[in-house]
Amino acid sequence: MGKQGVVKILEGKHIYLRPIEMDDLDDYYAYLSDPTTSRFTGTQKVFSRQTAASWIENISKPDGSRVDLMIVSQATDRLVGEVVLNDIDPVNRSANIRIAIAGQANQGKGYGTEAMLLMLHYAFGTLNLHRVELSVYAFNDRAIHVYEKLGFKREGVQRDSLYWDHQYHDAIIMSILEHEFRELHMPDRFNDGV
Repeated sequence: MGKQGVVKILEGKHIYLRPIEMDDLDDYYAYLSDPTTSRFTGTQKVFSRQTAASWIENISKPDGSRVDLMIVSQATDRLVGEVVLNDIDPVNRSANIRIAIAGQANQGKGYGTEAMLLMLHYAFGTLNLHRVELSVYAFNDRAIHVYEKLGFKREGVQRDSLYWDHQYHDAIIMSILEHEFRELHMPDRFNDGV
């Protein structure tokens, strides 16, 4: 049974995406404090509850340069992560995308793949973007596999871009263009009748 009055901005089979609310503070604070999430996102900052509350307030305000959506389980109505389009550039029709799934218990269930697909449909089909890029750390094999499956192409490497646990790690830069996304995920809709 879903929460009353919940606005599902983008809805998939297992998850939906919606804006963050102050009622999410406990779940969001736990998510921000999770060591696995911090490692995969390269977050070295330590968050207090007050810092998390301030961040929620900040990303709740309308901002044309970013779209922050929470990933919520359809089955439980609990926060399982977030997906963000940021650095939106309407002139060059480009943006950066980032995603994080909260904790190991929520990983490997397809939530990230589904959330990325929903957000990419939104980026290319609603915001009329041409290019979406991301950065992923080289040790995150699972994420790299998912991004390649979604159609992202490797563009380059930022060498030694993250210092974590006494060693440096490379970041892989990847992107997907609108026609690549449509050809892979919407082939019948954009087929020229050939």
